[in-house]
Amino acid sequence: MGLTTSDKPIPCLRETVANKPSIVIVGGLDGDDANSGLIRKEMARAKGRYSLFAIPVANPEKTALQFPPTGDAYAKNTESHYLWRWLGAHAPDLVIIVGADPAHLAEALASNQVAGVGTIPARVVAAKPAFLKGLDVKPSPAHEEISRRLARSPLEVAHQLEVPYGHELDQAVYISAVPLIARLRLGETADVERIVAPFYTGEKNSLEKATSSHFGGHLIFAELAERTKKPRYVELVRAAADMAFDADGKPKEAMPLNNEMSDSVFLGTPILAAAGKLTGDQKYFDMAVRHLRYMEKLDLRPDGLYRHSPLDEAAWGRGNAFPAMGLAFTLEYLPKNDAKNEEVLTAYQHLMETLARFQDTDGMWHEVIDVPGSYAEFTATSMIAVAMQKGIRHGWIPAAKYGPIVERAWTAIKGRVAPDGQLIDVCTSTGKQKNLKAYLDRKAILGLDPRGGAMALLLATELIQ
Repeated sequence: MGLTTSDKPIPCLRETVANKPSIVIVGGLDGDDANSGLIRKEMARAKGRYSLFAIPVANPEKTALQFPPTGDAYAKNTESHYLWRWLGAHAPDLVIIVGADPAHLAEALASNQVAGVGTIPARVVAAKPAFLKGLDVKPSPAHEEISRRLARSPLEVAHQLEVPYGHELDQAVYISAVPLIARLRLGETADVERIVAPFYTGEKNSLEKATSSHFGGHLIFAELAERTKKPRYVELVRAAADMAFDADGKPKEAMPLNNEMSDSVFLGTPILAAAGKLTGDQKYFDMAVRHLRYMEKLDLRPDGLYRHSPLDEAAWGRGNAFPAMGLAFTLEYLPKNDAKNEEVLTAYQHLMETLARFQDTDGMWHEVIDVPGSYAEFTATSMIAVAMQKGIRHGWIPAAKYGPIVERAWTAIKGRVAPDGQLIDVCTSTGKQKNLKAYLDRKAILGLDPRGGAMALLLATELIQ
């Protein structure tokens, strides 16, 4: 279900049955594990009658709980945030609290929009056998809201997301550019061109105070160049790609400004490959692979996951999603007959195979990929699903294996996207951190978020394609 304040896992049992009322049993809110045996027995006896989840000891370290939680999730009120948001995302019809309820969770669930989803009926019961007998369980408001969300098509979700996201490009950075790429796929080229016009005309310098994020942002110009055939967009792409070469035109060791972070597999590699495709100049393809090799040497772990940076071995969620999307975008630009295509394709296939092993039962990838108790993270899931769906569409990976993986991810993402674009658990902006704890404690945003909205919109339009 989550992690404790000291980052120990909080187990969750499940016996889910389709089309049965969903019940979550919560014990040990006071830290006492005396009722865990009873909870397990009653769950086994009720098997088949309900779709059951059980958290036998929700507060094993006996921390002070608060509902609804305050402070930044998941660095403050850790156990409270994990339980609250987990319940909101899973939206059961009923929560049964066995034993003590010191922080009045039952009352809070019944009177608040849990994680922005809806209210959830809850009751506190004595720790006695048969507490699951004779229940008349109706769909909860939270469950009904999640059902409405899951009924939406990718096109419906895309049109809802494009209301709050994808309407500005103050700087040519990836967070603003990605939803514009998605809007191009929705046929809104004229409005996207209007938004990027200051860079097209030269009124604004697209590389002023350039960062690695600007290189990824220039992918919007690559997309527009392919659609409109206007030379000016090619010039903008080339300007970014040329930063990989010195004044004499010789290739640098890697794309600059990468800060040694795995993000640069997406932020630096595709723009080089795009420049190669748009100009026909082989040097850009060569440089794209040179940069990829540099990043792999820095950050690719022996087990196939990416550390975020050489500072620590932590396989941050978005730190793996960036390489996943970066390889997929690059492959779309590389010519199939280029000798380096096979190298990039192999890297892509290996990463997809590795990441597939870490998708959780609900369809999500986590804040730290190989730490299951870390929070289910919205952007990593969206981005990895984008990369896999591209691979399915182009035939790089088998649809029979990866199609169900993408479908599970999309279902999970849909449930975490409200009709007004509010999202559940988007990791905040993250530079390279010094240890695993720092990644586990990164703020998880609940509500509107440009980065999360961008990636969900991109996923929706990828599925439409």
